[in-house]
Amino acid sequence: MARLARVCPIGIPQHITQRGNNRQVCFASEQDFAAYVNWLKDYAKKYQVEIHAWVLMTNHVHLLCTPRIDNAVSRMMQSLGRHYVR
Repeated sequence: MARLARVCPIGIPQHITQRGNNRQVCFASEQDFAAYVNWLKDYAKKYQVEIHAWVLMTNHVHLLCTPRIDNAVSRMMQSLGRHYVR
């Protein structure tokens, strides 16, 4: 059975959590944190998502953001994840 589509209402702030696989470490150095934040800013601008706050922990991320177009948060997170994992 396919996963249900996420509800992502335009203009409503959302709390997003992203964890490492099996809660493993995602960020091993200060450079990893800096790279992730830089790409987050780039993709937020590209997909029209306002980032209000973020917290980067060693094994997960919390974001508070508001999408300005349909499906923006999903596209931003998918692009960010693909870029960072490389």
